[in-house]
Amino acid sequence: MGRPREHDEHTRAALRAAAERLVAGGGVAAFSVRAVADQAGTTTRAVYSLFGSKDGLLVDALAQGAFDYLTEGIDALGDTDDPVADLIAVGVSVFRGLVREHPALYRIAFQRIVPGFRAGPEVTAARQRAWARLTAKIQRLKDAGLLDHRPVTEAAVEFNAMLEGLANAELRGRALSLLPEGAEEEAWRNALATLIRGFGASQPVMA
Repeated sequence: MGRPREHDEHTRAALRAAAERLVAGGGVAAFSVRAVADQAGTTTRAVYSLFGSKDGLLVDALAQGAFDYLTEGIDALGDTDDPVADLIAVGVSVFRGLVREHPALYRIAFQRIVPGFRAGPEVTAARQRAWARLTAKIQRLKDAGLLDHRPVTEAAVEFNAMLEGLANAELRGRALSLLPEGAEEEAWRNALATLIRGFGASQPVMA
């Protein structure tokens, strides 16, 4: 009987999960190749074999995981007859889901908490896939006549900025903590709905 593969997909998943736990629990300072290998029950050699370097795991794998989460979540939503409700669901169910379920991934991918963060080609490709899913949802607003004069890309940038603002407020636990307990999701819905209504009501700025 041949020897089982030491560094397989199971090991890769265990290392990613361990790295995420370390960053979630103690920030980037808590992360080291030795610590993540110990938590995953493997060796430091496995980290280098599977991810190439410390940054290959800390930056590339975890940041890519954030964007993959968004892409898969948006795909799972599908489309209904209501493009506004669908776009709000992207924010509340998917983007907020990332923030609440995987705050470490969000912080790495969006807040760039790793010093000298530089996205590799796989992270860039994953980010582009997630962005394409978002702009497709915005395009449905355009097709329904709900963007007025606003270009799709401009609306997507503004919608994403609102998502990140809400996410940062929730992670800080300050602004949204002023609301009654359990009202955070409704705050997300209301903010996104107001922004979308503004897309259709806005007028071009005169030079």
